[in-house]
Amino acid sequence: MDTKKFKVIIVEDVKLELKGTEEIFRHEIPNAEVVGTAMTEVELWELLKVQTPDMVLLDLGLGGSTTVGVDICATLRRNYPDLKVLIFTGEVLNEKLWVDALDAGADGIILKTGELLTATDARAVMDGKKFVFNYPILEKIVNRFKQSVILEQRRQEAVIQYDIDEYDERLLRHLALGYTKDMITNLKGMPFGVKSLEKRQNELINRLFRVEERSGVNACRLVTRALELRIIDIDNLEPDEE
Repeated sequence: MDTKKFKVIIVEDVKLELKGTEEIFRHEIPNAEVVGTAMTEVELWELLKVQTPDMVLLDLGLGGSTTVGVDICATLRRNYPDLKVLIFTGEVLNEKLWVDALDAGADGIILKTGELLTATDARAVMDGKKFVFNYPILEKIVNRFKQSVILEQRRQEAVIQYDIDEYDERLLRHLALGYTKDMITNLKGMPFGVKSLEKRQNELINRLFRVEERSGVNACRLVTRALELRIIDIDNLEPDEE
């Protein structure tokens, strides 16, 4: 087992959780030396004037704010590029915050649920590994991955079943984004004029709707059906170049 020593500063604004985290290091990660603790951002910067640790264990929700921790992480990454930053947070449901923390340069995220911080997590970060997560986050990542694979398979099956070509997909996607047919004709590589797009839209209606459903179908209803059939993905509606 690697027993190389490293120095840690813990940033946590709840005194009980701060003490508990210190105990985790003392009993579970003995090769880590806690050289300081901070309950506020100001205290952290004061500690860093005295010495630079190898790792900062950072709670995201300081002072009731979920953005302060992300801002601290970004500043640490900018001013101390060799410093390891491991997020230790109770923000279980705020997945966007996890992404923000990773974008700010965090080396990993450990949720304060289920399996707590372990020596393996700390050692992985100190060894330079990125995207160090504990089980609750890994479970979410795997579930999202499985879901994305299933949805992509359904989309490909729908594209084949309804004979959707590149221009059909582009037309549907840009209609979903609120483009008019005049605007769509100006997209890079779009060879059709307005009348040709109207014809293509009518052909799509004939393919995606049963005969008894086709009356009165407009562009909005067509887009809704395309989303229902997974021909276009609401999470990936990006415009093409004009």
